[in-house]
Amino acid sequence: MRAIRHRRRSIPALAALAAAVAAPVLLSAAPAAAHPREGRLAKELVEEVGVRGAHRHLAKFQQIADANGGNRAAGTPGHAASAAYVHDTLKKAGYDVSYQDFDIHEAHTRTEKTTVLGQGSRELATAAFTFTRSTPAGGLAAPLAPARVDETPGCTADDYPAGAFAGKIALVKRGACTFVEKQRAAAAAGAIGVIVYNHSGTTPVRGGFSSPAEGIIPSAGITLADGEALAAAAAAGEVSVRLELDQEHVKKRTRNVIAETRGGRSDRVVTVGAHLDSVPEGPGINDNGSGSAGLLEVALKLAEEGANKKGKGKQPANKVRFGWWSAEELGLLGSEHYVAQLSEKQKKDIALYLNFDMIASPNPVQFVYDGDDSDKTGAGAGPAGSAQIEALINGFLDKKGKPHEGSDFDGRSDYGPFIANGIPAGGTFTGAEGVKTAEQAARYGGTAGAPYDPNYHGAGDDLKNVDLKAFDTNLDVIAHAVGTYAESLRSLGRP
Repeated sequence: MRAIRHRRRSIPALAALAAAVAAPVLLSAAPAAAHPREGRLAKELVEEVGVRGAHRHLAKFQQIADANGGNRAAGTPGHAASAAYVHDTLKKAGYDVSYQDFDIHEAHTRTEKTTVLGQGSRELATAAFTFTRSTPAGGLAAPLAPARVDETPGCTADDYPAGAFAGKIALVKRGACTFVEKQRAAAAAGAIGVIVYNHSGTTPVRGGFSSPAEGIIPSAGITLADGEALAAAAAAGEVSVRLELDQEHVKKRTRNVIAETRGGRSDRVVTVGAHLDSVPEGPGINDNGSGSAGLLEVALKLAEEGANKKGKGKQPANKVRFGWWSAEELGLLGSEHYVAQLSEKQKKDIALYLNFDMIASPNPVQFVYDGDDSDKTGAGAGPAGSAQIEALINGFLDKKGKPHEGSDFDGRSDYGPFIANGIPAGGTFTGAEGVKTAEQAARYGGTAGAPYDPNYHGAGDDLKNVDLKAFDTNLDVIAHAVGTYAESLRSLGRP
């Protein structure tokens, strides 16, 4: 699961876009006749899919990372080997499998420095934004201009009084909107650079953009304490700084893996996805080897049930398409590329999208994406059908006696591009860097006050640090949802 700093569109924008383009084609269509195996396939898949089989895929991903510098990041040999493993395994199982190649960029920072000029000159801890534009040799020396601090600091044009930012470096507080939006607003006001200071903690903001094209002006982060001190000094008189950023952007090639059943209606495609790439800092066994392994094991068991064999009653009623996305950690680039390549008809042919990202967190909570916005948190409801997907998953967990709770469509995983194109979505995850509450610890066990995954985006996200009970529960969720929708989409139209 990608860090918040990479989010490409704001939560309100994502919700508004989804509402604008959502087209409940399925719900208005005549319901399909019952398939001979309706209900049975889901039950059989749940019985067949288990931790032992899926764990061997996790072990393979760990082995691949160990042999390739400790990670499986997009554009690296570790990711290429992971993609080949998934591709070749599914090819042997009879799936129609293909690679989808696309370009990404990698950022290498050589210089990141902010110096307060004048009497008492001092250097501040600084973090260059990923894919920032570099400053000229010797840096940018200019007065600071603080943006207005309100509920949406530095997010809109009215946070930058006319004429006050031309030729200056904008000082902006973190929060409420994306770094791209803050940078664009500052640049539109005439700023030649932007420094974002943190809203909490003692470390500099580590922000970034999804590609070099989004880097309009040199951008970097500093700490909360340094930002507040600069803002106070600038309010009392002119303060000048020198911002020095030097960053190289290297183009690389990476690939998605797409596999689909040979049979089933191609105008009612059940799409299931998980990102296969890790961050460079670790092997990514929970994030997101767990979702990738879960999909792979369900796909193999679906093949054993006859999904790719000829014969009446063998093939599913609806085509099932599995996607292992690359470059999710760089900003959902793989899933965005996949959706962008689809024609309008191909988009309409996708009945729904199921996303599984981090399903074996070591201090887990069972989250289900809030398709109906019943939690009234963050973004609104997903496109029509999303509420029914949530209900299907919740109902299954209820029957198994497993506690669960909602999770907002916050734009941090690969459901984003599907929702933005009006495709109903749902899925589960077990938590990232968020902190478990005392109430959650009482419900799920584990440690209150600690992150759901203490190893999130780190070297410790390895085979030793996954919760197999949570993994098992979510494997069953994937199997049940895939088995159900492969044979019938009728539940998508229920109130």
